Amino acid sequence: MVERLQKYMARCGVASRRKCEDIILQGDVKVNGQVVTELGCKIDSEIDKVQVYDKKIKLEENKVYIALNKPEGYVCTVKDERGRDTILDLVKVKERIYPIGRLDYDTSGLILLTNDGDIYNKIIHPREEKNKKYIATIKGIPTKYEMKKFNQGIDIGDYITAPAKIEMLSFQNGNAKVSIVIHEGKNRQIRRMCEKINHPVINLKRVSVGKIHLGDLKIGKWRYLKDTEVEYLRNE
Repeated sequence: MVERLQKYMARCGVASRRKCEDIILQGDVKVNGQVVTELGCKIDSEIDKVQVYDKKIKLEENKVYIALNKPEGYVCTVKDERGRDTILDLVKVKERIYPIGRLDYDTSGLILLTNDGDIYNKIIHPREEKNKKYIATIKGIPTKYEMKKFNQGIDIGDYITAPAKIEMLSFQNGNAKVSIVIHEGKNRQIRRMCEKINHPVINLKRVSVGKIHLGDLKIGKWRYLKDTEVEYLRNE
């Protein structure tokens, strides 16, 4: 099967297709012993030998789909240049997996991981992004006007967010606990939105991605997705 090198790498579970492109551009990929730095390179997976970081890669026959309750203090990358703990330190499986999307270093909650490049690219595509629900404790108590402004979309400096949904759950000691649902996944989006309405985030946890819920999964623990959840990701 002839296909682009970065697509083959993603299907092998190296990383997302975009990250695979970065790895190629950095000169860390060899095809038949020769370094390749061109994104247009195509390979025949049945004939060509591909190495990433001098290790041969191949397609994983066993596809896995995992839900992790990420603690704060972990990064959602395969490898961190600053030596910080990554979520792969928590999920020990024989397959080479990578996260679908990200959660900030200081954010906890549901993160999905897989070695299925097709599922990854389907979910991460802007047209396919699913609603993500968070529970946040924010400083102060927002007014109805501020919440309406949040719901309508906010200019966060370099981007105007799509309409979102914020609901009051409770308040204590002058701070509010709120439910937030967004469709997008821009860098630190919720934190930036809350800052714009003058109620910065104190702590933040993601509790669902589409129809997949964190449930009672304990912090730092993970589970395989149910067949029905995998079908949802594949077909919705």
